[in-house]
Amino acid sequence: MMQDYLKHVEERKAQGIPPLPLSPEFTAEVCKMLENPAKEQADFLKELIVNRVSPGVDPAAEVKAAWLERVAKGAVKCPVITKKDAVFFLGTMLGGYNVKPLVDLLTDAELGADAAEALKQTILIYGSFEDVLALSKSNANAKAVIQSWADAEWFTSKPEFPRSFKLKIFKADGETNTDDFSPAKHAWSRPDIPLHALAMGETSWPQGNATIDKFRAEGFEVGFVGDVVGTGSSRKSACNSVMWKIGQDIPFVPNKRRGGVILGGVIAPIFFNTTEDSGGLPITCDVNSIKTGDLITVDTEKCEVRDEAGKVISTFKLTPSTIKDEYRAGGRLNLIIGRQLTAKARKALGLPESTVFTATVNPVPKKGQGFTLAQKIIGKACGVEGVLPGTACEPVMTTVGSQDTTGPMTRDEITELACLEFQASMFMQSFCHTAAYPKKADVAMHKSLPDFVTLRKGVALRPGDGVIHSWLNRLLLPDTLGTGGDSHTRFPIGLSLPAGSGLVAFAGALGFMPLDVPESVLVKFKGKFNPGITLRDAVNAIPYWAIKQGLLTVPKQNKKNIFNGRILEMEGLPDLTVEQAFELTDATAERSAAGGTIKLSEKSVSGFLRSNIALMKKMIAAGYRHADTLKKRIEDAEKWLANPVLLERDENAEYAAVIEIDLAEITEPILACPNDPDDVKLLSEVAGNKIDEIFIGSCMTNIGHFRAAGKIWEGAAYPKTKIWLTPPTLMDQMQLMEEGYYSIYASVGARTEIPGCSLCMGNQGRVQPKAHVLSTSTRNFPNRIGDESQVYLGSAELTAVTALMGELPTPAEYLMLYKSKIEPKQAEVYKYLEFDKMGDFELSYIERVAF
Repeated sequence: MMQDYLKHVEERKAQGIPPLPLSPEFTAEVCKMLENPAKEQADFLKELIVNRVSPGVDPAAEVKAAWLERVAKGAVKCPVITKKDAVFFLGTMLGGYNVKPLVDLLTDAELGADAAEALKQTILIYGSFEDVLALSKSNANAKAVIQSWADAEWFTSKPEFPRSFKLKIFKADGETNTDDFSPAKHAWSRPDIPLHALAMGETSWPQGNATIDKFRAEGFEVGFVGDVVGTGSSRKSACNSVMWKIGQDIPFVPNKRRGGVILGGVIAPIFFNTTEDSGGLPITCDVNSIKTGDLITVDTEKCEVRDEAGKVISTFKLTPSTIKDEYRAGGRLNLIIGRQLTAKARKALGLPESTVFTATVNPVPKKGQGFTLAQKIIGKACGVEGVLPGTACEPVMTTVGSQDTTGPMTRDEITELACLEFQASMFMQSFCHTAAYPKKADVAMHKSLPDFVTLRKGVALRPGDGVIHSWLNRLLLPDTLGTGGDSHTRFPIGLSLPAGSGLVAFAGALGFMPLDVPESVLVKFKGKFNPGITLRDAVNAIPYWAIKQGLLTVPKQNKKNIFNGRILEMEGLPDLTVEQAFELTDATAERSAAGGTIKLSEKSVSGFLRSNIALMKKMIAAGYRHADTLKKRIEDAEKWLANPVLLERDENAEYAAVIEIDLAEITEPILACPNDPDDVKLLSEVAGNKIDEIFIGSCMTNIGHFRAAGKIWEGAAYPKTKIWLTPPTLMDQMQLMEEGYYSIYASVGARTEIPGCSLCMGNQGRVQPKAHVLSTSTRNFPNRIGDESQVYLGSAELTAVTALMGELPTPAEYLMLYKSKIEPKQAEVYKYLEFDKMGDFELSYIERVAF
């Protein structure tokens, strides 16, 4: 083991990165060797056990904590770690497996005071708080710990928030999305933060890492600056990469950093929040006067940015009001957990609320002021009627989703949080991003992650089941709040506020999530769809209308985006099915909105829940775990159906903007053009542009889209365009096979894949370099689905027609095929899965026909 590890160290050194944390098996061997170390190895072995073991409830941490406890209690001896040292090192493990040994040691005559000092700095205490409190009645060490927690010494002992930062700048001009920070094709390496960070900016600013490394080698603290920063997916890996390049090491926590400063003209809300959670400092300000190589001072008292000569070149506001405390605590999540511990200790001691922390002042409704739908949903999760924008709150997370390219990071964060059972009532893990073409690391994750999740009473899907969102939507409860480690976790009923993997882990582990309530923008649809106009055209009509009204601009410099960081609320289409509604809420991610809601009828939602109850019962029968969690969700859904009432907005609710869209004015398809989901144009403006490949798939699709494509292709000549086709779920695939559509797909040479994300993610199949593509996927950032590809986004119906022509059709050409092939059979084509009406259905075609 040691020889293998030393070889690994050298290999990583050649890459300029530290070795991976120790495995449980190697940790056990290091502990054994430390009991009788060779003289020349003693310090090296001590360094390994002290600094190279992941904390919390990592399996290696369990081995480390058990051994250190034995050293502290004298059961084993180590010549380089004394009993006193062992207690101190137990105190560096954050929480979890180290807590009980420290609590036990409080009564030790020799080491009790040391154990108390270690516990004073530990905030991940959970159920052990009651043990310490009970012991404090008779034990001075335990009493000192309770008093220390009440006095928030875990916080006040840390350095104060810096009055200024002196930074040398690396600037990424234009828009930097999370694909730039965390390239999708390197998704397999995301849990390995130093390795993954090597790929940061490899296509957009390939010299970026070398430039940052050079500045740091010169002794400078580096600040990252961008015009638009962090749009796209909710990837903690994106923030991890930036923090690794510009942040500082976290003592006793291997391969993780915090503390970097990020300045952006616009910072996407999820990325802003993830930076807070990571212990970094995000600042939104005018960055036009800042360029790479500049030396600047960020004055956090005057809220000014000054150049090397002392000239003020930008000003800013530190938000939220608690951000100084967050930074000092090592991140927003540390602050929340620590504040709760302090509040609990003060309550036990009969003390008033602590004044150590920055107090939050929440807005109070004006007389007669109402609430929007989103504000009511959040309010319900907080136990009140509604909340106003600017409110700092901690709403209950009823549903939490995790997908597989962020799942291993979420697992690591859950481990650091010392979580052994989820407090969120539904935590679901999918494998939709890696199932089709798994790498060796993916295969290992497919085997290990389900047990990790179900052991904590979460629900694990199986590789090949399909897209997380299409499944998670089936497990929702109306008017509830949730989150997910994918920016397209956008509930069609209720409200989701997607987040990075750290916040997702927090929401799953603790059952709530910190939130600074954003404003809302209302989009009101009216009128009826013209023939051939689809919901995807309504999706693209939102930015189209916003551009017309001056609320959205396409250029990145000085970009205007009314939706950025706000909740996009929609109404005017109450008779949509929930499957259809998701197409609209899903796309709020492309608007950089914090979340999305849509007003639906109680009839639509009730039908969806009855279908979902049947699906969950089938999942239990098919052996999906955790069965008790699924049973509880069935009970809650049945309870809602017994009194099916949905929340509605108040007529006097206030919005940041209201956009009215008359569907009658949409007379031709609307597309997003390469390579920006905001750059929307009418079909007539781009008709005739060549298309090499098309993709029908992603969470933006449902079974109706695949039937529509089949109808258009039925009997058609073999096209020149390459066709990719991937149903979102196993159930969709099963039904399409039963209805004979797969034979049609084969007749046009479509490349069909197992249900999942496929091209949309860009980490599995990829289109040819420089290909011109029309896709139904969610976003079209540069290089996402193919190197230098030019990607349009549009409806499945338009995409199917384009596949036959090899170019974008004229509106007349498109409408002719739509009216002849789809319109006469609309009821058949757009019939959605109702599991409660499908008899004894199975979850795959093979099971259904063979068994």
